[in-house]
Amino acid sequence: MALQLSDEIKLVVSDFDGVFTDGSVYISEQNEVQKKLNFKDIMGVSMIVKKSIDFAIISGEKSNILNYFKDKFGLAEIHGGIRQKGIVLDEIMRKYNLKPTQVLYIGDDINDIAAMELVKYRIAPKNVNPVLTFKVQNLQITEAFGGDGAIREIADTLVGMN
Repeated sequence: MALQLSDEIKLVVSDFDGVFTDGSVYISEQNEVQKKLNFKDIMGVSMIVKKSIDFAIISGEKSNILNYFKDKFGLAEIHGGIRQKGIVLDEIMRKYNLKPTQVLYIGDDINDIAAMELVKYRIAPKNVNPVLTFKVQNLQITEAFGGDGAIREIADTLVGMN
């Protein structure tokens, strides 16, 4: 089923792990953490930003990988190590004077529920934690899995509307 979005959306906010990644973590013998990203999703962010739709990331984990997106796309709102994502999203919405109908939130797990409840457009990748499908009303699910084109699928829908 195609995603149902609006051309009124001015901000896309996403969780990181489980959305941009498949949720896997690679730990080297030197205890360095690495994550695999899909270029389709990176291109998706580029497409969204080029359409003058702001993009933000609120992640439960602290990661230098988030700086890649901040630097590459000039994203002003990158937040790592956040446990209360709803509080941070509420602050962002107030800062930019955005209504719930102007924000899309993408998440995959229970720590995304509070943020999802603040906005009209709520999307999860296909590999979403099943609890969200029961707890979050009007949750849309992408055909793509997290880390395998979910962001790009959303971007294709948004860009096609504008």
